[in-house]
Amino acid sequence: MLGPSLIVACLVMVIAAAVVYRLAALGSPWTVPRAGIRAAAQLAAVSGVLAAAITRLWSSALVLAVMFVVASVTAARRSQASSGSFWLAAALAAGLAAVLPLLLVSGVVPTTGVAVVPMVGIVLGGTMTAVAVAARRALDSLRLRAGEVDAALSLGLSERDSRMLVIARTTADALLPNLDQTRTVGLVALPGAFVGVLLSTGSATQAGAVQILVLIALLLSQTCGVAVTVELVARGRIIRDVDVQTRHRPRTLAAVFNLVRLNRARQPSSSSSGSSSSG
Repeated sequence: MLGPSLIVACLVMVIAAAVVYRLAALGSPWTVPRAGIRAAAQLAAVSGVLAAAITRLWSSALVLAVMFVVASVTAARRSQASSGSFWLAAALAAGLAAVLPLLLVSGVVPTTGVAVVPMVGIVLGGTMTAVAVAARRALDSLRLRAGEVDAALSLGLSERDSRMLVIARTTADALLPNLDQTRTVGLVALPGAFVGVLLSTGSATQAGAVQILVLIALLLSQTCGVAVTVELVARGRIIRDVDVQTRHRPRTLAAVFNLVRLNRARQPSSSSSGSSSSG
């Protein structure tokens, strides 16, 4: 409930987190207080806007447009790309396009602002995080494993396929948090949508139905968004400065030796697994 007890509880938790930051040398002790103040200010402003906006469908659409722009800018900044980060808006759009039409046409989510805005906010927020992490991990992999990309290019693979060999598996890690939450929901933790509906309606059945809808919608949206992100990085639409230098580096014989060495390193494991399976 909104009142002095809520304020006191939040202040105590913020101070405790700041003390832990200081004692564990995790960073500036002001990190959590600044984040908490920012969150409180943003939620206060958003609550006032949403109270008026969600009463009409056109104003709800305007709010969603602003949310999409902010999500695109945030994902672009977190990706740490030097060029082409604006393409991440296409990845976010692909994730939403895979989910929202189905939810609205089927009638599962009513076409009202009070229903559409929260659902889109949850899906968009989760997809933004997955897309940003996928882009950042892909660009990090291209920087750390540039030799493997060069080796694949030397063997005749296209630039897109050479990059995909390096980034495909690492970027899939961006999907793990929501996958783990879906697998353990109800056993390890109760997500926010479940708790919110449970507190507002008191019906555990309805809360469970809403939560499973949110989790599966997030799975589809994040999967589509990450898939588009991987493709954009593989095709060189999203790059870092170091990747530009790597892409134009000559295809040397040393790069081929590098790939051969990697293949030889994998052979013992494959041969041992084959012998164990035959036995």
